[in-house]
Amino acid sequence: MTQTAPNPAPTAPAPAPAPTPTGRIHRAWFVAAVAFVTIIGAAAFASLPGLLIEPLHEEFDWSRGTIGLAVSVNLALYGLTAPFAAALMDRFGIRKVVALALLVISGGTVATLWMTESWQLVLFWGVLVGLGSGSMALAFAATVTNRWFTARRGLVTGILTAAGASGQLIFLPLLSWLVEHHGWRPAAVTVSLAALAVVPFVWLLLRDHPADMGLAPYGGTYAERPAPVTGAARRTVAVLFKAARTGPFWLLAGTFAICGASTNGLVKTHFVPAAHDHGMPVTAAAGLLAVIGVFDVIGTIASGWFTDRFEARRLLAVYYALRGISLLFLPMLLAPSVHPPMVFFIVFYGLNWVATVPPTIALCREHYGEDSAIVFGWVLASHQVGAAAVAFLGGLARDAFGSYDLVWYASGALCAMAALMAMVIRRRGNDQLAV
Repeated sequence: MTQTAPNPAPTAPAPAPAPTPTGRIHRAWFVAAVAFVTIIGAAAFASLPGLLIEPLHEEFDWSRGTIGLAVSVNLALYGLTAPFAAALMDRFGIRKVVALALLVISGGTVATLWMTESWQLVLFWGVLVGLGSGSMALAFAATVTNRWFTARRGLVTGILTAAGASGQLIFLPLLSWLVEHHGWRPAAVTVSLAALAVVPFVWLLLRDHPADMGLAPYGGTYAERPAPVTGAARRTVAVLFKAARTGPFWLLAGTFAICGASTNGLVKTHFVPAAHDHGMPVTAAAGLLAVIGVFDVIGTIASGWFTDRFEARRLLAVYYALRGISLLFLPMLLAPSVHPPMVFFIVFYGLNWVATVPPTIALCREHYGEDSAIVFGWVLASHQVGAAAVAFLGGLARDAFGSYDLVWYASGALCAMAALMAMVIRRRGNDQLAV
């Protein structure tokens, strides 16, 4: 009698890609919109440090170096927290991490209302706001982009990066007017309330992963939501050690450190007091920073579009070279009033302000794949360490020499170095530099 082979046990069919509704806007764009609003609301805290230097100096008789120390702690923690925040988002989800970060920012800012000693400024504004803002850093934008988008990543990165500039545009004129007419405390309260107001948007509207909605990423195929990644701190450090064995990491970290030194550390922190040294009213100088924010939005979105089409390292080299040239001319342009050459500088510098972010994220993604958000977090940490160093050293230079001129010239030279470093970064597939 012939035996027949038993029928194999039926296997569950592989999950089919979730269909993307036709004729409707993909949910990824709504998530990007919520992230955009969140970053705008959180941008209030980034607009305030440069406006605080003179009021705190006058009220408490603290030196500019002391105030710059608090700002530098804030900037350093902003960067050092970012890679751990990216890993925590993989472990606990984007919503929980970002909502908690906004609450810490709000609490740390409002606590400054009762400070009487300089160490309290370092604790409240430097440590608490620094830790909270680090979790709201560009690693947040990179995580949202990596999860929700396969196509148009460069464009979305540019849009989310521009959100910080949009927040600067919204808050700088208001905060400078409050500082000028009512003192720095109402401005601090405004920052606290702005961060607090964004929390409901994050908690109710932000979603962690496309699979939560039964969707594929925009331009991609459906994939199940990955299991939470435990050991966030261990993973973050492990990714750092792995990336640190490659040349592109050090080149990206070095160029981004110079980026932070020449933007957040220098212009955002010291432009207003430097212009005030030349007789320009604080409100006028803050207005110029707000105009930088206008053109920053245009430049960053354009940079994202360029990044989808051109080689990222060449874009970085051009951006840093142009930024360095503009900084070398700035000391000759500062005057009691706003004149056409200064307006040209503001427009030119604004277009370049954070245009470096989309190609830097693209290079991290190209070289480090699934770990790119955490790697970018570490690259961002170098950005903020560079910013922190110049925020502190710029204040010391002003106290020592009575002028910011040396700092402008040194930053211009550093940008030229960053342009050369960007060109050394090798394409993926070539032998990478051993470090």
